Amino acid sequence: MTLDPHFKAMLDEARDAPPPPPLSQVPPDLVRAGYRAQRTSQNVRTAPGGVETRDISVGGAAGPIPARLYAPAEAASPSGLLVYFHGGGFVIGDLETHDAHCRRLAHHSGQRVMAVDYRLAPEHPFPAGHDDALAATRWAFDHAAELGADPARIGVGGDSAGGNLAASVALDLRGDPARRLKLQLLLYPAVWPETETASRQERDGPVLSKAAMAWFEASLAFAGHADAHRAMPARAGDLAGLPPAYVVTAGFDPLEHEGRDYAAALAAAGTAARHVNYPSLVHDFFIMGDVSPLVGEAAEAAGAAIRAALG
Repeated sequence: MTLDPHFKAMLDEARDAPPPPPLSQVPPDLVRAGYRAQRTSQNVRTAPGGVETRDISVGGAAGPIPARLYAPAEAASPSGLLVYFHGGGFVIGDLETHDAHCRRLAHHSGQRVMAVDYRLAPEHPFPAGHDDALAATRWAFDHAAELGADPARIGVGGDSAGGNLAASVALDLRGDPARRLKLQLLLYPAVWPETETASRQERDGPVLSKAAMAWFEASLAFAGHADAHRAMPARAGDLAGLPPAYVVTAGFDPLEHEGRDYAAALAAAGTAARHVNYPSLVHDFFIMGDVSPLVGEAAEAAGAAIRAALG
């Protein structure tokens, strides 16, 4: 495999900088601020126009939580709606880190997107974020008219940890006849299979390191919890009856194989699942739109998948 030259240049430049301290030695708020500054600076030029945004409050599991509604200029009323959960290991990431990404998804799909600012670990350990994701999705169904959305055309999506949340919500809502999801958009999702994949074993970065993954998992603190299965969608005994899936993986990503294998397991269970791999890209690439033209191409393809499922 050959790394995309634009991302290679970015990573080469980063190697010349002084190494940061271990994540475990930095307060989470400082890690979040650094991640927000880095990712937003990499999405300045390629954020599309013509998408109206509105900050709203939605129902979380323990009270209202922030969200942001994206409506492209050409969206019908009502349109389909993608309920979106940002990545960041359940610890970092927010509405701002993923703003340009959500704008791209709305722009390319022509559908509304509702990004959810769920509670983060370690201040709010498992299952707070999972409970918020489920509650916010239920809220979206129940308040679809207020959002300009058709309750018969709602899907969930997310990247990395957000992909885990989307997959978990799809499983949680599988038996709810009043809330039938039409899509699960899983972008390099972390789904924790029973056996550690080769990509997790062999790859320490780029972008997503073994130390970062260990810190995220320890912060989430789901191990031993009675509902820990909700954090590990790949270990669900039955994957039948789930909404169609669009699964994206990256070739230079420790999570590549678990996303690939989850798509295959969904298909084996009778769920329509499409797997798209970008062999030259890295973890987190969807929110680094200014780095490489391939990001825009991947976003356009994901938007087309959203449009096909929800339009």
